[in-house]
Amino acid sequence: MLTKSKHENRIQMQIISIEDLVPEDHILRAIDKSIDFDFIYKKVEHLYCLETGRPSIDPVVLFKIALIQYMFGIRSMRQIIKEIQVNMAYRWFLGYGMTEKTPHFTTFGKNYERRFADSTIFEQIFEQILQEAMLCGFIDTQAIFRDSPRVKVSVSKKKDAIELVKIEAKYYHEKLMKELNVNIGAKKTLEN
Repeated sequence: MLTKSKHENRIQMQIISIEDLVPEDHILRAIDKSIDFDFIYKKVEHLYCLETGRPSIDPVVLFKIALIQYMFGIRSMRQIIKEIQVNMAYRWFLGYGMTEKTPHFTTFGKNYERRFADSTIFEQIFEQILQEAMLCGFIDTQAIFRDSPRVKVSVSKKKDAIELVKIEAKYYHEKLMKELNVNIGAKKTLEN
């Protein structure tokens, strides 16, 4: 018997939580249980005004976005923000509800430029996240991302793996800087 999809299901109202939409065995659930991202608040609190000004995007969310982009090999900040809009596991990991507005891709660049551009703090934090992810077994140090294909590396000792994580954090930071500089340059050109 030929079955046809019912398009009415697209507009059907249901009561469901985002928690129910993320599979129990999703890697982001395991990362969320294993890595405590709260250390980021202490490291960046001196970069934020605690009493006045507009509310900022949670700094942990900024680093989690970077981690998702890195781990899933998503090429650009623009693309990762598009993915967050539709991927319930990403939304769950970041703490966004199903209908909550996600940050614009330029928001990441603005936050980075205002808070992290003239220091190594972004690199330090991202390196610590990668080290914890590696120690928990979420990052395979035998294969790392380099633009598109995975490159095999020979890492035999824990010390070598930690060095690799430092190199990888620096590489990601440089790649991110390049992308943000292109976006900032394009925006300045449009403003003139």
